[in-house]
Amino acid sequence: MSTLRLGDTAPDFSAVTTLGAINFHQWLGDSWGILFSHPADFTPVCTTELGTASKLKPEFEKRHVKMIAISVDSIEQHFEWIKDINETQHTSLDFPIIADPEKKVSELYDMIHPNASMTHTVRSVFIIGSDKKIKLIIVYPASTGRNFNELLRVIDSLQLTAQYSVVTPANWQQGDDCIIVPAVTNEEADKKFPKGYKVVKSYLRVTPQPNF
Repeated sequence: MSTLRLGDTAPDFSAVTTLGAINFHQWLGDSWGILFSHPADFTPVCTTELGTASKLKPEFEKRHVKMIAISVDSIEQHFEWIKDINETQHTSLDFPIIADPEKKVSELYDMIHPNASMTHTVRSVFIIGSDKKIKLIIVYPASTGRNFNELLRVIDSLQLTAQYSVVTPANWQQGDDCIIVPAVTNEEADKKFPKGYKVVKSYLRVTPQPNF
Protein backbone atom coordinates (compact mmCIF):
# COMPACT_ATOMS: atom_id res chain seq x y z
CA MET A 1 0.00 0.00 0.00
CA SER A 2 1.37 3.39 -1.00
CA THR A 3 1.24 6.34 1.35
CA LEU A 4 -1.35 8.98 0.51
CA ARG A 5 0.01 12.38 -0.44
CA LEU A 6 -1.41 15.84 -0.96
CA GLY A 7 -3.11 16.08 -4.33
CA ASP A 8 -3.95 12.38 -4.47
CA THR A 9 -7.55 11.40 -5.04
CA ALA A 10 -9.06 10.37 -1.70
CA PRO A 11 -9.67 6.60 -1.91
CA ASP A 12 -13.31 5.68 -2.29
CA PHE A 13 -14.90 3.05 -0.06
CA SER A 14 -18.20 1.68 1.16
CA ALA A 15 -18.81 1.41 4.89
CA VAL A 16 -21.39 1.14 7.64
CA THR A 17 -21.79 4.28 9.73
CA THR A 18 -23.96 5.44 12.60
CA LEU A 19 -26.16 7.16 10.00
CA GLY A 20 -26.39 4.17 7.67
CA ALA A 21 -24.34 2.62 4.87
CA ILE A 22 -22.46 5.03 2.61
CA ASN A 23 -20.31 5.14 -0.47
CA PHE A 24 -17.74 7.78 0.44
CA HIS A 25 -17.45 9.67 -2.85
CA GLN A 26 -21.21 9.58 -3.39
CA TRP A 27 -21.77 10.76 0.18
CA LEU A 28 -19.38 13.69 -0.33
CA GLY A 29 -21.13 14.78 -3.50
CA ASP A 30 -19.85 18.24 -4.43
CA SER A 31 -18.98 19.14 -0.83
CA TRP A 32 -15.62 19.35 0.84
CA GLY A 33 -15.01 16.73 3.51
CA ILE A 34 -13.07 16.15 6.71
CA LEU A 35 -12.30 12.57 7.74
CA PHE A 36 -10.75 12.03 11.15
CA SER A 37 -9.84 8.82 12.95
CA HIS A 38 -10.01 7.74 16.57
CA PRO A 39 -7.84 5.08 18.23
CA ALA A 40 -10.82 3.41 19.90
CA ASP A 41 -14.29 4.03 21.34
CA PHE A 42 -14.74 5.02 24.99
CA THR A 43 -11.36 6.76 25.14
CA PRO A 44 -11.14 10.07 27.01
CA VAL A 45 -9.40 12.31 24.48
CA CYS A 46 -11.57 11.08 21.61
CA THR A 47 -14.69 11.73 23.63
CA THR A 48 -13.72 15.40 24.01
CA GLU A 49 -12.76 15.63 20.34
CA LEU A 50 -16.04 14.29 19.03
CA GLY A 51 -17.91 16.55 21.42
CA THR A 52 -15.97 19.56 20.17
CA ALA A 53 -16.45 18.56 16.54
CA SER A 54 -20.19 18.18 17.14
CA LYS A 55 -20.47 21.68 18.59
CA LEU A 56 -18.51 23.11 15.65
CA LYS A 57 -20.54 21.33 12.99
CA PRO A 58 -22.40 24.54 12.00
CA GLU A 59 -19.03 26.19 11.31
CA PHE A 60 -18.00 23.35 9.02
CA GLU A 61 -21.37 23.48 7.29
CA LYS A 62 -20.90 27.22 6.61
CA ARG A 63 -17.80 26.21 4.67
CA HIS A 64 -19.65 23.46 2.75
CA VAL A 65 -17.63 20.77 4.57
CA LYS A 66 -19.12 17.41 5.55
CA MET A 67 -17.73 15.80 8.72
CA ILE A 68 -17.15 12.08 9.18
CA ALA A 69 -15.21 10.17 11.86
CA ILE A 70 -13.91 6.61 11.99
CA SER A 71 -12.99 4.14 14.72
CA VAL A 72 -12.03 0.48 14.48
CA ASP A 73 -14.77 -0.55 16.90
CA SER A 74 -18.22 -1.92 16.03
CA ILE A 75 -21.33 0.01 15.12
CA GLU A 76 -23.01 -1.17 18.34
CA GLN A 77 -20.16 0.28 20.40
CA HIS A 78 -20.36 3.52 18.42
CA PHE A 79 -24.01 3.99 19.36
CA GLU A 80 -23.24 3.43 23.04
CA TRP A 81 -20.25 5.76 22.87
CA ILE A 82 -22.34 8.53 21.30
CA LYS A 83 -24.57 8.42 24.38
CA ASP A 84 -21.52 9.07 26.56
CA ILE A 85 -20.27 11.84 24.24
CA ASN A 86 -23.62 13.62 24.31
CA GLU A 87 -23.88 13.29 28.07
CA THR A 88 -20.37 14.35 29.03
CA GLN A 89 -19.77 16.98 26.32
CA HIS A 90 -23.26 18.50 26.42
CA THR A 91 -23.96 18.10 22.72
CA SER A 92 -26.04 16.06 20.28
CA LEU A 93 -23.68 14.38 17.83
CA ASP A 94 -25.34 13.95 14.44
CA PHE A 95 -22.57 13.36 11.91
CA PRO A 96 -21.58 9.81 10.88
CA ILE A 97 -18.97 7.64 12.58
CA ILE A 98 -17.65 4.79 10.46
CA ALA A 99 -17.45 1.34 12.00
CA ASP A 100 -14.21 -0.24 10.79
CA PRO A 101 -13.64 -3.41 12.88
CA GLU A 102 -11.80 -5.12 9.99
CA LYS A 103 -9.63 -2.01 9.58
CA LYS A 104 -10.26 -1.87 5.84
CA VAL A 105 -10.72 1.91 5.67
CA SER A 106 -8.02 2.53 8.28
CA GLU A 107 -5.52 0.61 6.19
CA LEU A 108 -6.72 2.23 2.96
CA TYR A 109 -5.93 5.63 4.48
CA ASP A 110 -2.74 4.47 6.25
CA MET A 111 -4.17 5.28 9.68
CA ILE A 112 -2.44 2.42 11.48
CA HIS A 113 1.20 3.10 12.31
CA PRO A 114 2.73 -0.14 13.66
CA ASN A 115 5.47 1.59 15.63
CA ALA A 116 2.78 3.49 17.55
CA SER A 117 0.20 0.70 17.81
CA MET A 118 -0.45 -2.50 15.87
CA THR A 119 -4.19 -2.38 16.54
CA HIS A 120 -5.30 1.22 16.99
CA THR A 121 -5.36 4.07 14.50
CA VAL A 122 -3.37 7.22 15.09
CA ARG A 123 -5.26 10.54 15.06
CA SER A 124 -5.25 11.18 11.32
CA VAL A 125 -7.06 14.10 9.70
CA PHE A 126 -7.78 14.35 5.99
CA ILE A 127 -9.34 17.42 4.41
CA ILE A 128 -10.74 16.61 0.99
CA GLY A 129 -11.76 19.15 -1.63
CA SER A 130 -14.91 19.11 -3.73
CA ASP A 131 -12.74 17.63 -6.49
CA LYS A 132 -12.11 14.59 -4.20
CA LYS A 133 -8.43 15.53 -3.93
CA ILE A 134 -6.62 15.42 -0.58
CA LYS A 135 -5.83 18.99 0.46
CA LEU A 136 -4.39 18.41 3.93
CA ILE A 137 -3.08 15.52 6.03
CA ILE A 138 -2.26 15.90 9.72
CA VAL A 139 -1.25 12.99 11.95
CA TYR A 140 -1.48 13.44 15.70
CA PRO A 141 -0.22 10.95 18.27
CA ALA A 142 -2.88 9.12 20.25
CA SER A 143 -2.02 11.19 23.32
CA THR A 144 -2.77 14.62 21.84
CA GLY A 145 -6.20 15.99 21.05
CA ARG A 146 -6.79 17.88 17.85
CA ASN A 147 -7.37 21.62 17.56
CA PHE A 148 -10.58 21.91 15.54
CA ASN A 149 -10.36 25.70 15.38
CA GLU A 150 -7.04 25.22 13.58
CA LEU A 151 -8.71 22.83 11.13
CA LEU A 152 -11.35 25.47 10.39
CA ARG A 153 -8.57 28.04 9.88
CA VAL A 154 -6.83 25.76 7.40
CA ILE A 155 -10.08 25.15 5.51
CA ASP A 156 -10.59 28.92 5.25
CA SER A 157 -7.09 29.24 3.81
CA LEU A 158 -7.51 26.31 1.42
CA GLN A 159 -10.80 27.60 0.05
CA LEU A 160 -9.47 31.15 -0.26
CA THR A 161 -6.24 30.21 -2.02
CA ALA A 162 -8.09 27.85 -4.39
CA GLN A 163 -10.15 30.79 -5.63
CA TYR A 164 -7.63 33.65 -5.68
CA SER A 165 -3.95 34.01 -6.58
CA VAL A 166 -2.86 34.37 -2.97
CA VAL A 167 -1.30 32.36 -0.17
CA THR A 168 -1.72 32.94 3.56
CA PRO A 169 1.14 33.87 5.93
CA ALA A 170 2.01 32.44 9.33
CA ASN A 171 -0.79 32.61 11.89
CA TRP A 172 -3.21 33.96 9.28
CA GLN A 173 -6.84 34.28 10.34
CA GLN A 174 -9.96 35.05 8.31
CA GLY A 175 -9.85 38.74 7.39
CA ASP A 176 -6.07 39.14 7.67
CA ASP A 177 -3.85 40.30 4.82
CA CYS A 178 -2.68 37.73 2.29
CA ILE A 179 0.39 37.33 0.08
CA ILE A 180 0.22 37.48 -3.69
CA VAL A 181 1.73 34.40 -5.30
CA PRO A 182 5.12 35.11 -6.94
CA ALA A 183 3.92 33.86 -10.36
CA VAL A 184 1.61 36.89 -10.66
CA THR A 185 3.40 39.88 -12.19
CA ASN A 186 2.91 43.40 -10.83
CA GLU A 187 0.96 44.28 -13.97
CA GLU A 188 -1.36 41.34 -13.38
CA ALA A 189 -1.60 42.15 -9.68
CA ASP A 190 -2.77 45.68 -10.50
CA LYS A 191 -5.80 44.14 -12.25
CA LYS A 192 -6.40 41.17 -9.94
CA PHE A 193 -6.24 43.08 -6.66
CA PRO A 194 -8.27 46.29 -6.82
CA LYS A 195 -7.80 46.82 -3.08
CA GLY A 196 -4.12 47.39 -3.82
CA TYR A 197 -1.01 45.77 -2.40
CA LYS A 198 2.23 46.62 -0.66
CA VAL A 199 5.58 45.50 -2.06
CA VAL A 200 7.74 44.44 0.89
CA LYS A 201 10.19 42.56 -1.32
CA SER A 202 9.88 41.60 -4.97
CA TYR A 203 8.73 38.15 -3.86
CA LEU A 204 6.65 39.38 -0.89
CA ARG A 205 3.61 41.47 -1.82
CA VAL A 206 0.88 41.90 0.76
CA THR A 207 -2.77 42.56 -0.10
CA PRO A 208 -6.03 42.68 1.84
CA GLN A 209 -7.99 39.42 1.74
CA PRO A 210 -9.77 39.57 -1.64
CA ASN A 211 -13.12 38.15 -0.52
CA PHE A 212 -13.43 39.80 2.89
